[in-house]
Amino acid sequence: MASNAQQMAAAQLSFANFSKATELKKRLWFTLGALIVFRLVSFVPLPGVDPTALKSLFDTTKGGALDYFNMFSGGALSRMSLIALGVTPYITASIIIQLMTSLVPSLATLKKDGEAGRKRLNQYTRYGTVLLTAIQGYGIAVGLETWGGSGASAVLDPGWFFRITTVITLIGGTMFLMWLGEQITSRGIGNGISLIIMAGIVSRLPVSIGQLFEQARTGAINGGFLVLIAVIALATIAFICLMERAQRRILIQYPKRQVGSKMFQGDSSHLPLKINTSGVIPPIFASSLLLMPLTVAQFAGRGGNGPDWLLTVTAALQHGQPLYMALYAAGIIFFSFFYTAVVFNPEETADNLKKYGGFVPGIRPGVRTAEYLDYVLTRITVIGAAYLTVICLLPEFLTAQMGLGTLAIGGTSLLIVVNVTMDTVAQIQSHLLAHQYEGLIKKSKLRGNRR
Repeated sequence: MASNAQQMAAAQLSFANFSKATELKKRLWFTLGALIVFRLVSFVPLPGVDPTALKSLFDTTKGGALDYFNMFSGGALSRMSLIALGVTPYITASIIIQLMTSLVPSLATLKKDGEAGRKRLNQYTRYGTVLLTAIQGYGIAVGLETWGGSGASAVLDPGWFFRITTVITLIGGTMFLMWLGEQITSRGIGNGISLIIMAGIVSRLPVSIGQLFEQARTGAINGGFLVLIAVIALATIAFICLMERAQRRILIQYPKRQVGSKMFQGDSSHLPLKINTSGVIPPIFASSLLLMPLTVAQFAGRGGNGPDWLLTVTAALQHGQPLYMALYAAGIIFFSFFYTAVVFNPEETADNLKKYGGFVPGIRPGVRTAEYLDYVLTRITVIGAAYLTVICLLPEFLTAQMGLGTLAIGGTSLLIVVNVTMDTVAQIQSHLLAHQYEGLIKKSKLRGNRR
């Protein structure tokens, strides 16, 4: 059952109250404008690339790693635009920095230093983004120059000038997207990076749906199968909504306390632990780690004329292949536990409960409470990791078995779109609720002044 706050927030989601929330409208317009800018920039091509040869390149890799990467970038990679790499280098750099904070003591200290430490870590993440973008950009530039073998090239004027300009341009495009995402987070609604990824996925959905209808028209698949796909997609969305709202509530008891001459009765509340504490981060992180080297390898494969070992690795890591699915599942499970440990600290939570006199019935405050919270969190994270793995891999397994190359409607895409949408709607409701409280405070002040 929804809480009173949730019910009140839902009640405020009306056009009348929305029209009065000036600050919220400004944030929504800013977010919409930023996403439009993202889509416009995705159509600005890199200089020196032959569009005809580029189209031929993606036609030969349809349904592979490049197609999947292209889905995350909103089609920017297939157009080889300024933002062809999207925000993937930034996400990968964030993964590396977060992993290093658990391994390097100096970075762990920075993480505990509050706002100043967070700014330093963000700066390191930016440096890592530039480095990773430069490596990927150079690999893509060389791959475009030598694609197809027999002297064929997707570049009008190959050479070092093209490589250098491509690397610089891609770095600028990725850094612009990173800055745009930060602006959306601070001045708009929702998480900027997640919204950019979602916008890229949603922009590819009409193309993917059109491909399905085209396959049905040509007889590649029958009409009943389209209905089955629609039913599976709706069931997946409903299951994602259910699991994302699922919680394990731990009862917290507060004893009686005396303040001055007044005695306050004991109270009880709940500590909500989400089944999927890590959210959509594990699939994004796992796919980013797999896509970064695979994209460079596929470009460097030179249209099937690269080294044998490189072609073997590239083929083994294609979507639907056992090795890819095993690595993807392992990445999702690992990042589910890792990111849950990052966002929830049982020791800190137990200390806070002890400080304010709260305790779990039957569990001693302090160390025992921390152990109990860790025990519960570990077990619900197992369920959350299994849920993410099934959602991300099952639709992909089905589409691979049925010979469908449409990856934009896969489980990972639906998970990202639904999760980001739910988070954004929750933030909108929070702004509307805050606006309602501000209105009540102003009314109470006016009544007090009249008296």
